[in-house]
Amino acid sequence: MDTDRVISFLRSLRDSGVPARRRLYAARAMEVYQSAVLRHSAVDFPRIRATLDEIARREDLDGGEASGGTAKPLEQMLVPGEGNAGSIDPTEPEVVQRMRARLRTLHHPRSTETAYIGWVTRFIRHLDDEQLERYGEPEIGEFLSDLAVTQMVSASTQNQALSALLFLYTKVFSRNVQFVNSVRAKAGEYRPIVLTKNEVSELFPYFGGVYQMMFLLMYGSGLRHRECRTLRVKDLCFDSRQILVRDGKGQKDRVTVLPDSAVTALRRQLSRVKMVHEGDLENGFGSVYLPFALARKYPNAATSFGWQYLFPSPRISKDPRSGMMRRHHLHEGTFRTHFKRALVQTEIVKPAVPHTLRHSFATHMLEDGADIRTVQELLGHKDVTTTQIYTHVMNRPGLAVHSPSDRLGLLKH
Repeated sequence: MDTDRVISFLRSLRDSGVPARRRLYAARAMEVYQSAVLRHSAVDFPRIRATLDEIARREDLDGGEASGGTAKPLEQMLVPGEGNAGSIDPTEPEVVQRMRARLRTLHHPRSTETAYIGWVTRFIRHLDDEQLERYGEPEIGEFLSDLAVTQMVSASTQNQALSALLFLYTKVFSRNVQFVNSVRAKAGEYRPIVLTKNEVSELFPYFGGVYQMMFLLMYGSGLRHRECRTLRVKDLCFDSRQILVRDGKGQKDRVTVLPDSAVTALRRQLSRVKMVHEGDLENGFGSVYLPFALARKYPNAATSFGWQYLFPSPRISKDPRSGMMRRHHLHEGTFRTHFKRALVQTEIVKPAVPHTLRHSFATHMLEDGADIRTVQELLGHKDVTTTQIYTHVMNRPGLAVHSPSDRLGLLKH
């Protein structure tokens, strides 16, 4: 079973007059067969089902075959450069296509897909062979050793490569890899970069407009950069001073604090977002990306104000997976660029990045006497030991410890 044959079969059903809804049922049946019987993910059925579902909804509205109008043929929806820059490229190696399909089936974010595919591609170049199923533990171990010895990568980079290859062999090839613990690199104990309260105050004035609000939320609420960018209007609750973080790291939801200092600016931002959204609707746009199957479950949600991004992009662009013209959230590089520029204008020499604001939030909360379990919940950490990292970078870790040189008054004038 491959993508071309599946598409050819579905097109034959269409040419025979079979409605899109029934073709969708056929696609679902083939997907079950691929997963349960063939045990592989060569065909990206979630993308095919999404396309057929869109055509079926248009048929329901128009009372006829929608694919002959504005909808694109199914085969075009699967080919990059023909309306869908993020779909699976049939010119890629088969193992890469299977890897992408499996990652998307399990709802991994695009960042994970990009990183894992990168390591699989490097593994292919290392072996000079696309047939990775022929190989196993010895070749993986040799590849990881080459990364560590020849290319001198860090332990975290080596472990990311291992995670990518483990995903390939266990989730795509359905093989049990036995040597995980023996090749996983031992990473050093992590100490996050943290800005002091004075450094935060020094850095803040160099931000303006929407970037100042993002600064406030990442430092004042402990949001990750991605969580801040993808906030929706409906995720803010001014009355309870809470922010609902949806689909955070590990696909977990959590509630964190909404800073009082950000309320006035956020209300102004909501007014601007509403004006932009109303303008988009008047121009025939206004539909925003919805995760998973929410667009099918709630057909009108995509154009509702509550689902719009709190920090929308200044321009409408093509959705990388569906090919639809939409207003997405701000690009990940935008705030990062402003952060670097602001940092240069200060006297701060720490190698800070946007995520440093989240580290600073946790550390300053603990310094101010917050319970570590509370901070754990606000950050969304699964284990409290992760939160305990911040106790090691506080001004006074544990008891109030003083250096013996301070007690002697050495060099004190």
